Amino acid sequence: MGDPRRLKKKYKRPNRPWERNRLETELVLLGEYGLRNKREIWRHAQQLRRFREITRELRTMPENIKEKRFNELRARLNRLGLINPDATTDDILSLSIRNILDRRLQTIVYKKGLAKTIYQARQLITHKHISIGEKVISAPSYLVLKDEEQLINYSEFSCFREHPEKIFQTQKQTIKSTTDEEQTEITDEDLEEKVTKKTKIRTSHKESKKDESEE
Repeated sequence: MGDPRRLKKKYKRPNRPWERNRLETELVLLGEYGLRNKREIWRHAQQLRRFREITRELRTMPENIKEKRFNELRARLNRLGLINPDATTDDILSLSIRNILDRRLQTIVYKKGLAKTIYQARQLITHKHISIGEKVISAPSYLVLKDEEQLINYSEFSCFREHPEKIFQTQKQTIKSTTDEEQTEITDEDLEEKVTKKTKIRTSHKESKKDESEE
């Protein structure tokens, strides 16, 4: 029967796929914001395109409808932290893709110091270590509201909630002997002896199998 929700793409591919300037800027954004792929950029670009579309349509509407619709759009963008409460249509049209990427949960988690790197911030979110208030958010692309920004913290069941210093500890792998003072060193002769012992065991095992099969 199919999915009744009628799912459709939330992004639009660029008309000129091999444009050099656009490819370079997308690569910079991928590294700076720790994005998974370019589809995330295209999805946020589609959101920005939609906001601009609505703003341009408002200019052709009657004054009574225009004022009401513009106040609703301005309040929505203000809750997202993209514009000021007294912003104009020019402020909305001047928004860039970076303004939206700065409101992602992944970016804010990194800026608040809850993660060591932007990539670790994505890992913590997907592994459900980050919550907004009491609600666990596992989507790095979630756009954080202004009121929710202060509520971002480690989730209740996260091991980093009580010990956040574990994130910033560097793990060092050291090989130690039974005593702290002595350190074991493996020489080439020891390796050769181990190899010869293993080969002898294998050959003897094969010969025993052959004898059993002949009998």
